[in-house]
Amino acid sequence: MATTVHHPSALDADALRQAFGAYPTGVVAIGALRDGEPVGFAASSFVSISLEPPMVAVSVARTSTTWPRLAEAPVLGLSVLSHGQGALCRKLASRAGDRFDGTPWQATADGAVLIHDAALWLTARVGPVYDGGDHEIVLLELRSAELFPGVEPLVFHTSQFRELSPHA
Repeated sequence: MATTVHHPSALDADALRQAFGAYPTGVVAIGALRDGEPVGFAASSFVSISLEPPMVAVSVARTSTTWPRLAEAPVLGLSVLSHGQGALCRKLASRAGDRFDGTPWQATADGAVLIHDAALWLTARVGPVYDGGDHEIVLLELRSAELFPGVEPLVFHTSQFRELSPHA
């Protein structure tokens, strides 16, 4: 049996970004009404945490100018984007322009913003926030969930959007 010598790369930001990109993730749009207008962004650092109590977590860059506006919202909408929403994801991740321009969305009675044609809608309240280095780790206490069966999620892997296919 042959063995290969593995030489790990240095842990600089570019190498880590490439390494983290090897792990496929879904993408969630996080949004709420602020002063009557939709505010939000896209995050790929979304993970389920607990069934009882129902919680998820997201990691938010400390440099985000959007998160401080959302952190004070009474309820957030989380839309797990679908396979056809790659361009929308890039727009929601952009630092310039109106992120919601041309995007079909709706708001709940308590101000959570949900994106149409998503694979899943969740609403949540902001819970505890923890130090995560250059990010904050935000626990979100789930209030509601609406799954859209048959709608495939958007998958982000190696800096590209991909589609899932069943394993034969």
